[in-house]
Amino acid sequence: MKHLIIITVLFVTGILSAQSSYDKGMEKAFELWKNNQWDEAEQLFERIAAAEPNAWLPNYYIAQMNSLKSWEEKDADKLKAQLEKAQNFLNDAMAIEKDNADLLVMQAQVLTNWVAFDGMTYGMKYSAKISDLYEKAFAMAPENPMVVLARAEWNMGSAKYFGQDTKPFCKDVEKAIELFANFKPETAFYPNWGQKHAESVLKSCND
Repeated sequence: MKHLIIITVLFVTGILSAQSSYDKGMEKAFELWKNNQWDEAEQLFERIAAAEPNAWLPNYYIAQMNSLKSWEEKDADKLKAQLEKAQNFLNDAMAIEKDNADLLVMQAQVLTNWVAFDGMTYGMKYSAKISDLYEKAFAMAPENPMVVLARAEWNMGSAKYFGQDTKPFCKDVEKAIELFANFKPETAFYPNWGQKHAESVLKSCND
């Protein structure tokens, strides 16, 4: 089930008008990440998270980075360490920010990483919870394109796994693309990923 969700990240590259130390640090972390300096970016996000205990976004991105890395990790011990780290920082983010659809999606994706790693062990344990997380996120933020896309991909993957038609969920991918066209994150650092991937998924729907 490793192919179910492939996440792409749209990095922040704009210049902010207000340059607080938090802003500068986040900009620098995104720049490092954009330049494929993952370790340096993650370490900087960790320093920002420690310095800004009321900011959920640095914790979110540490979780996302470790979730992303786990897709390509072949060493089971390293993968487990990455996902445990992702969960720990996600827990911190959720303690700061209550009822946040982006965090629910990230939780679903981290659990999906476990399912992809070992479907026999974690499929029965987490599949229903993942579906519930996506439904809750969608109920909270039906106009968030990342929520719509991730939910659609999970539903498509589940349908494929059970030998069912995935086409009914292609309309949700189309909806996500429509939403991306007018989507404006609350701030420059808020999650804003997946538009190009949505277009790729829709293309596969039409092939």
